[in-house]
Amino acid sequence: MATRTRTRTRMRSRDRSDTGTIAVVGAVCAIVGFFVLGIVLGPLAIIFGWLAMGRSWRGAKSIPAVVAVVLGVFDTVVAILWLAQ
Repeated sequence: MATRTRTRTRMRSRDRSDTGTIAVVGAVCAIVGFFVLGIVLGPLAIIFGWLAMGRSWRGAKSIPAVVAVVLGVFDTVVAILWLAQ
């Protein structure tokens, strides 16, 4: 009987440039969300910022990722309040 060797496929870990790009995309979504479609772009900014931070609040974070999360929350809250009127 032939012995089969199993190889594990690992997901490529995100390097610094990937998380930086995701953080900038999140920050742009948050800034544009102030002017148009805050109800859509706000949650997108939160998601992109969270992914750029490595799905964790611990450790060193990039500034655009934190900006994306904070402004995304602000965009979402303002859009919900505006729709409630």
